[in-house]
Amino acid sequence: MKQLINIDVPHLDEATAFYTEAFGLRVGRRFGDQVVELLGGEAPIYLLLKTEGSQAAGHDVRVYSRHWTPVHCDVVVDDAEAALARAVAAGAIQEDRIRSPRWGRIVQIADPFGHGWCLLQFVGRGYDEIADPT
Repeated sequence: MKQLINIDVPHLDEATAFYTEAFGLRVGRRFGDQVVELLGGEAPIYLLLKTEGSQAAGHDVRVYSRHWTPVHCDVVVDDAEAALARAVAAGAIQEDRIRSPRWGRIVQIADPFGHGWCLLQFVGRGYDEIADPT
């Protein structure tokens, strides 16, 4: 299965600056003034220009204040503190302290457009530290 990640944003230039600075991604292609492709992760990210208040799914409309969704993306990093500092400097909001479960370190952030992200730093065997043996 090949995956693409699409992220609705209200301002394409601001979103491009945030994601390239916060996560070290780079611009691949541009599709007119509506879409920017970001490369450098395991799946390409497409920033889609969608105005606030436009129709989203069903009867919902797009909002870019902090919102909850049952789907979010995690960014695996080598150093949680450094990654957090870079993301906050780019405009992210730190939502909790860095926590240290058995598998590594995690901190929740929100981008400037209300989307939630987690920064993960694996230690030891990562998720295998807590996986049930098969």
